Amino acid sequence: MIRPAVKQDMPAIMALWLVSTTEAHPFISAQYWRESEVVVRDTYLPNALTWVAEDKGEIIGFISVLEQQFIGALFVDKRYHGKGIGQLLMMHVKMIFPQLMLEVYLENHRALRFYQHEGFQTQDTQFNEDTQHQTAIMLWEKTPGAWLED
Repeated sequence: MIRPAVKQDMPAIMALWLVSTTEAHPFISAQYWRESEVVVRDTYLPNALTWVAEDKGEIIGFISVLEQQFIGALFVDKRYHGKGIGQLLMMHVKMIFPQLMLEVYLENHRALRFYQHEGFQTQDTQFNEDTQHQTAIMLWEKTPGAWLED
């Protein structure tokens, strides 16, 4: 089930974010992500629209969109990888927003393949000064006249 996140979900979302982002980015120090936790919790998430995926009352994934178009986070519990949860979350936001953008580390091969499969195309690459790693800026646009993307 996918539903809008509520304030009570924040501890579970943050726990999932910290574990998942650290595992997805082994090329970046775990300390960097721990230091980023306050900004994510207190600044980023309160300003984003966030939806969670649940299984038997447990949050197993979430997606957050900033400024009506920028996917700032899409994370799925490792136990649920390959089960379509990320695709369901992505489909949900694709039905709401006509255009979506995101930034992904080039070294995060799994995520890069996922976004390419979801129809995102690289628009640019840039160097992240904080992490010292390259990222891709990717864009997806709803096909004119399409009401549902696959």
